[in-house]
Amino acid sequence: MAEIATIARPYAEALFKAAGTDPAALSQQVQALAAVAAQPQLLQFADDPKVEPAQVAQVITSVIGTTLSPAASNLLDLVIQNGRLAALPEIATQFHALVNASSGVSDAIVYSAFPIDAPALADVVAVLERRFQRKLNAQVVVDPELIGGIRVVVGDEVLDTSVKARLEQMRVALTA
Repeated sequence: MAEIATIARPYAEALFKAAGTDPAALSQQVQALAAVAAQPQLLQFADDPKVEPAQVAQVITSVIGTTLSPAASNLLDLVIQNGRLAALPEIATQFHALVNASSGVSDAIVYSAFPIDAPALADVVAVLERRFQRKLNAQVVVDPELIGGIRVVVGDEVLDTSVKARLEQMRVALTA
């Protein structure tokens, strides 16, 4: 079977072209579709030969609870008809990457030993945007093992100023 990323790429690119002037709004709906499509019970239901594609689409839209845009609805129908429902999470990931690339934004995961309140996060993001030279969408993940400081992951770049990393550097220096 083909790699899931290879299967998802044409769908994500076509959806990006169909998104028009506001792909960010469509991105939220595609993420919601992907979250539902990632459920093993739904995939098992969709694979049942007795279940019609319209029933699968109806179950997914009822779980989401909002009216889908025409582009999102067409994507859902297309992946169900083509038997590619399992690829929907990867389609959403690739679509989100295309939206970010077109707007010059990158996703950043900020690992912190403690929760960061909104004003402090805004200050951290401002410093990180200067450091990485691009606008960032930051998400905070609390990781008590860091002891203190933060660890930031932006794409394949990592900035680790945590106490844990500094202690590890000291350990390596002392044992070398």
